[in-house]
Amino acid sequence: MGETALSATEQLAQRERREALVREHMESENVHDFDTTIGTFHHPRYELIATGEVHDGEAAVREYFAQTRRAFPDQRNELIALRHADDAVIVEFFLLGTHLGPLGSLPATGRAFRCRMTAYFIFEGERLIAERVYFDQATILSQLGLAYAPGSWRGRATMLLGHPLIVGRALLGAARSRGARSG
Repeated sequence: MGETALSATEQLAQRERREALVREHMESENVHDFDTTIGTFHHPRYELIATGEVHDGEAAVREYFAQTRRAFPDQRNELIALRHADDAVIVEFFLLGTHLGPLGSLPATGRAFRCRMTAYFIFEGERLIAERVYFDQATILSQLGLAYAPGSWRGRATMLLGHPLIVGRALLGAARSRGARSG
């Protein structure tokens, strides 16, 4: 059976409860109180759209927190705006941090980043079931000194040096593929 429609008063109350939960979630991340963060979910799940990563379940989400806070011990968010949809609270925020530890295979750069992001906090009724985050990974990488804008001198130098290698590999792969089809 489907859910019954909520009255206008019930919808407003549900929005207020959802918003309070999202604010608690975001603030607990800022102070690294991950027990509280985990507790805001019915089932913890983070989807990072820019990287294609999905952290599903408490153990995976706790490992995600451990990895990101090892890399960015001062990671925090600053709320810009909050909106409501039928099944979500949509949050615009800045994510900030300083790269002081390894991030995967990337060594610490000591540089800070500030990136505008959007997160969809997805609900089933009153239960938070996922946080789906959209961001521009290139913004963060360039601020950390790990990528360069194509128009900058570093970006042009990187493209000049890297482009022939990339094109060469592609041409070699195409030639091999043609050779395999004709042989």
